[in-house]
Amino acid sequence: MKKFQNIGKGNGVAIAFGAILIGLWELIAILDWIPPFILPSPISVFHTLLETFPIMFEHIKITVLEAGIGFLIAVFLSAGLGILVDWVPLLKKAIYPIIMISQTIPIVTLAPLFAMWFGYGYLPKILVVILVCFFPIAVSFIEGLASVDKELLNLLRSMGANPFQIYRMVKIPAALPQLFSGLKIAGTYSIMGAVIGEWIGGKEGLGVYMLRVRHSFSIDKVFATIVIITLCSIFVVKFIHIIENKLMPWTKELPNQNEGEIS
Repeated sequence: MKKFQNIGKGNGVAIAFGAILIGLWELIAILDWIPPFILPSPISVFHTLLETFPIMFEHIKITVLEAGIGFLIAVFLSAGLGILVDWVPLLKKAIYPIIMISQTIPIVTLAPLFAMWFGYGYLPKILVVILVCFFPIAVSFIEGLASVDKELLNLLRSMGANPFQIYRMVKIPAALPQLFSGLKIAGTYSIMGAVIGEWIGGKEGLGVYMLRVRHSFSIDKVFATIVIITLCSIFVVKFIHIIENKLMPWTKELPNQNEGEIS
């Protein structure tokens, strides 16, 4: 019961703070401190969102599809590479620095190359999503596998456990918390990566729609698109959180245990 009360309090504070910010935004619009063509009011953005949603819905489906496919591929690649690197320490010394260096390359400089190499279909956008999602998932999983207690691993080996059993019973379960932290970060990046890919070149998607309304100077529609992109990112993170609770139900008990110890 205490857990739900704490969650409710946390959400209540966030909702109240968000409401204050939106109220200040609306007040600025009412007092006309900033012209509407620069900063439309929240009510105007909401009305525009309702009016344009049927048109945006087709673009939303494309962006979510690109983000979902790219995210899933990034998860499988990261999981495979993480286990391989953990299994062969020499590979970690060879590959890990390359993974870190790859993040110094701005994704906006690679997206045009993908468009020139692979055209303006789904593939370039999916590749962008894979790139932006791969790093946080892979690094989190690799670090999680490396953080397992060495004495526990030695105990299992002394009992005759093979590598498959060690990964299944100890290493992967121990790495799940860090893995899901990386998944949540990558989940927010997935929608952003798809939109960036659509900015560079595409025929449909939220990124394409945003460029069109921006070129027509419809700032309220731009804000409405931003709201949809934000909501999609939040939905992805919430979905990952649900999966996390299913795979790691024991994490739900930790807050109650800590409260009991403190009290």
